Amino acid sequence: MSEQSVLEQMRADIQRALAKPPEQRHWAMIIDIRKCVGCHACTVACKSENKTPEGVAYRFVKDAEDGEYPNVQHFFMPNQCMQCANAPCVKACKDGSVTQGKDGVVRIDYARNTGDPKVAAACPYGVMSVDKGDYYTDGTPKREAYEDAATFEYGDKSGRKGKIGKNRKCHYCLHRVEAGMLPACVSTCIGEANYFGDLNDPKSLVAKMAREKGIYIFQADLGTKPTTKYLGADAYSCAKCHE
Repeated sequence: MSEQSVLEQMRADIQRALAKPPEQRHWAMIIDIRKCVGCHACTVACKSENKTPEGVAYRFVKDAEDGEYPNVQHFFMPNQCMQCANAPCVKACKDGSVTQGKDGVVRIDYARNTGDPKVAAACPYGVMSVDKGDYYTDGTPKREAYEDAATFEYGDKSGRKGKIGKNRKCHYCLHRVEAGMLPACVSTCIGEANYFGDLNDPKSLVAKMAREKGIYIFQADLGTKPTTKYLGADAYSCAKCHE
């Protein structure tokens, strides 16, 4: 019998987690930047899955160079919601629409959300935005149907309507995860740089990776307690990408 692939392991981890009550699981992601090749496939997959418009990206990859030829280093760092345990966006949200779920994922209730720019500005990682109503096909002869196509964010089958003017961010593709699938960025990554699963399950791959040496918490000094963490990163490389 062939060895179970990384993706198969993580799918099995998800199935095991879904058998537990939400309060007993903690969804988490660890990104190994040593495996990231900067192909941006995760960004494209995320946009396709969540139909995010121009100006809104739940997942994006920053890159930076350091040094002079021929001694050059190149850094790639995928960015997305950090799903902070002490989330500044939740504290800044006055309408009560940005909340932390029992499973650790920070959610946005589009029905209640007012799109307060202060909520997006409160995120020190710059991974929340406001949907300004822009379309990629604005200024062309025809607005393409895919820009208003239904998505399944937070399990709600609806299109762009109701999201314009709202705060938007990554939610670990909860609609996929709760159906037993991996987030779109994870299943698409050609380098298998993303590890996802239940941090509360010591047998899960993501929990095992969390115990690896060299885990880096981006801007840990802020006290936000991010759930999204990195392998192969350090303060220097992160600073180069975020200059």
